[in-house]
Amino acid sequence: MFSRWLRALKIHWILMRYGLYELVFLIPFFRLFVFLKPLVNLLNKYKDTPLPVRIRLALEALGPTFVKLGQVLSTRNDLFPEDYIEEFSKLQDNVPAFDSNIAIEIIERALKQPISEVFREFDEVPMAAASIAQVHSAILKNGDHVVVKVVRPNIQKVILRDVQLMEMIAEAVEEYVAGGDRLRPVEVVAEYKRTILSELDLTREAANGLQLKRNFEGSHEMYVPHIYLEYTSKNIMVMEKISGIPVDHVETLRDLGVNIPKLAELSVEVFFKQVFVDSFFHADMHPGNIFVDATDPANPSYIALDYGIIGTLGEEDKHYLASNFLAFFNRDYRRVAELHVESGWVPADTSIEELESAIRSICEPIFNKPLSEISFGGLLLSLFQTGRRFNMVVQPQLVLLQKTLFNIEGIGRKLYPELDLWKTAKPFLVKFVKNQKSAKTVLRKYQNAIPSWIDHLPDAMQNLYLISQDMVRGQFKTDLNEKTLEKYQKIQAKQTTRKVYGLLGAAALVATIVSWHNLEDFLGVFLILLAVFAFYQALRE
Repeated sequence: MFSRWLRALKIHWILMRYGLYELVFLIPFFRLFVFLKPLVNLLNKYKDTPLPVRIRLALEALGPTFVKLGQVLSTRNDLFPEDYIEEFSKLQDNVPAFDSNIAIEIIERALKQPISEVFREFDEVPMAAASIAQVHSAILKNGDHVVVKVVRPNIQKVILRDVQLMEMIAEAVEEYVAGGDRLRPVEVVAEYKRTILSELDLTREAANGLQLKRNFEGSHEMYVPHIYLEYTSKNIMVMEKISGIPVDHVETLRDLGVNIPKLAELSVEVFFKQVFVDSFFHADMHPGNIFVDATDPANPSYIALDYGIIGTLGEEDKHYLASNFLAFFNRDYRRVAELHVESGWVPADTSIEELESAIRSICEPIFNKPLSEISFGGLLLSLFQTGRRFNMVVQPQLVLLQKTLFNIEGIGRKLYPELDLWKTAKPFLVKFVKNQKSAKTVLRKYQNAIPSWIDHLPDAMQNLYLISQDMVRGQFKTDLNEKTLEKYQKIQAKQTTRKVYGLLGAAALVATIVSWHNLEDFLGVFLILLAVFAFYQALRE
C-alpha cells in the first residue's frame, strides 16, 4: 500500500512537471497540494509546448506501463484528434534489458532443469528488449536455432499497481472533466488492462501462434515459425529462429529484386483471409512483427512474429462488416445505415433517414479521391465516428480490426504507394457475402441450431400448453365478450398446436437433410416418418 502511494505521488509530480494540472487535481487527495501549482508553473519549461506533446513526454517519463498505454491510445483514432494520435505513435519501448543471470534463473525455474541440459548454446546478450519481455538467441541440443522470449521479473506486479492508478485517474476524468465521458477513459483503461495482461501469459501467445500456423498450413502467403511447446510456460517461450527482411526495409527488398507490387497486394490478401476466412487475425501487425521471406523474389511471402494480441470476429460481425464495405463502395448509404441498425451497432429506434444523412455527409467527400487512395481503416473510422453520434458502442474486436487495417494499409502503401486496396479486397468481400447466402451455409446454420431446438422443445411445448390452459380457463385479462373470447381461444389453441407440429416437422426434416450421410438407416427412416406425421397433423389442425 505504501509503495502504491509513493508511486501515485511520483505520477502526479510528473504530471505537474509537464503542466498537466487538470489531471493532477482531479483526485480529491491531491487537491491538498494545489498550493504548489504557482511554484511548479514558474519552473515549468513546457509552458509553450503543445498539449499532445506534453502528454507524450509525461507518458515516456512515467515508464513502460504508461508507454504501452500511449501505444494503445495511438490506435484510438475514433477518440482522439490527429495531432494526439501522431504524438502517441512516437512512443517506443525504449527500455534497458534486465540482467541475463536473472533471465537464466527464470528459464531454469520454468524448465525445472539447468539451461545446459536444454541448450547447446545460449547467448546471454539479448537480441532485443521491450517493456514486457526480452529475447535471447540459442541453439537447442538437437541443433535447432531458436529464440527464447523471457517475461520481465515482477512485471505483473508493477503493471497491476500502475493500472490501478490509471483506473483511479480514468474514473476522475469521467466524473469531473466536462465532456470527459466522451473519451470513455474507464473503458479505454479496461481495454488496456485486458490487452497487457494477456501479453504477460506466453502460453496464450503460444496457443495463438499454433492456431495461426494451422490456418496457414500449406500456404505460401505467410509463415508462422515453429513453437516448442515442451519448452514453453507462462513466462518463457522457445520458438524457431527465422531469417527474414523487415517489411519496412523497402530499399533492401528492391535490391534483392523482390516483386514489390505483388508483396503489397499479398499483405491485404493475408489480412482479409484471416478476417473473413479464418475469423482469427493477428492484431499487432506493425513492421516490427512482420518480415519478408525473399528466397524466391518473384513470389515473396510474409513471416509473422508476436502473437500476444489476436482478434476474432463472429459470423454476424463479419457479415455486417463485409456488407458495409460493399454498400459503401456502391455509395448505398441507406443500406449502410440499415446494416448499422440490423447489426445492433446502434439502437433499434435510430432513425434510418437521419443516420443515412450523417453517413452520406461523412463518406461522400471520400469519393473525391481515386479508389486507390481510399483507406479501409479510415472508412471504418468514419463509420465509427458517425455512429457515436447515434449512441453506437464500438465493440473491442472492431477497434482491433480498425487498428490492424491501418497497420496493413501502412505496410502495403509504404511498399507500393499505388496499391489499390479496393481492387485487392473486393473479391474476398464479394465471395464472403455470396457464401453467406448459399444453401450450404444456411443448412450449416440450421445444423448448428438443431441441438438447441431439441433441447428447448419440451420447455416450449410446456409453455404453450400452460398458455392455452390459461386461455381456456379465462385467466387472460381482456375486454372481449365471453362469446368472442371463446371463439378466439379455439382459434389460438388450433394455431398453437399447428405451430408446434410445424416446428417439430421442420426440425426433423432439416436434421434429415443436414445429417443424411451420417445417419443410421433406422434413424433416417424414423426422422422422415416423424416429419411426415408432424406435417400431416399440422395441416389436419
